[in-house]
Amino acid sequence: MRKRIVDTVVISDVHLGTYGCHAKELHQYLRSIKPRTLVLNGDIIDIWNFRKRYFPKSHLRILKRLLHMASKGTDVYYLTGNHDELLRRFADYDLGKIHLRNKLVLEKDGSKMWIFHGDIFDASIQNARWLAKLGGWGYDMLILINRWMNYALEKMGREKYSLSKKIKNSVKKAVKYITDFEDAAAELAVDQGYDYVICGHIHQPQMREVETKNGKTMYLNSGDWVENCTALEYNEGKWTMYQHDMSDVEDESQDVLIEASPKAILAELLKETQIIESA
Repeated sequence: MRKRIVDTVVISDVHLGTYGCHAKELHQYLRSIKPRTLVLNGDIIDIWNFRKRYFPKSHLRILKRLLHMASKGTDVYYLTGNHDELLRRFADYDLGKIHLRNKLVLEKDGSKMWIFHGDIFDASIQNARWLAKLGGWGYDMLILINRWMNYALEKMGREKYSLSKKIKNSVKKAVKYITDFEDAAAELAVDQGYDYVICGHIHQPQMREVETKNGKTMYLNSGDWVENCTALEYNEGKWTMYQHDMSDVEDESQDVLIEASPKAILAELLKETQIIESA
């Protein structure tokens, strides 16, 4: 497969280990690009909602692909989010081309770019962690129900429907939360002197300029790989939003489950290392 050369790619909110994760689509995307820098901006592995009975091989393939990309020269930055917050204690750890961080600052073409997950702005996570985890479980169940519903709609020749997007767009409080999140990130970036602020967390792809009383900045959000299947790409001084073609889906017939304990997953990764290197 011929790969697109990309300077920098940012993806977030993959939620490996949950029913909502579009791992096959993400694997297709990762195979199609050759980035110099790949930023994984939080919630890549969903430790909150991790289930021993659910970790398909398609999810494991994402981890293998990331290792493969690092072995071929891509700088891979894993930034921690709230669903993988257990990794925060290991921040600033480096393993070859793989770097674990809580936040990242990039300087490209004279611009300063501040990248972090964004859960710092979420009061429900900071003040009621158990409630946030319950909400994450409910969201995963909603996505699973939505997939069953869309399967039935496709069989009837009707268009797919997003329950979660409908809820978000129809509830004023949810819309206000998204706007407040974006404005808070932008204001903090302006105060710190950054030209760009790049977040994830709210599963809402966005690219917009935000002007505050102290200046202006570009707010970017890479979206997610649960509902939107989007990524941010930087080339020749410009950011663009990538949207995956959902009509081109890999065959699911071989997507069998594996034992999902951390020890078993690590064993699978080590076993496949030689295959990854030769792929």
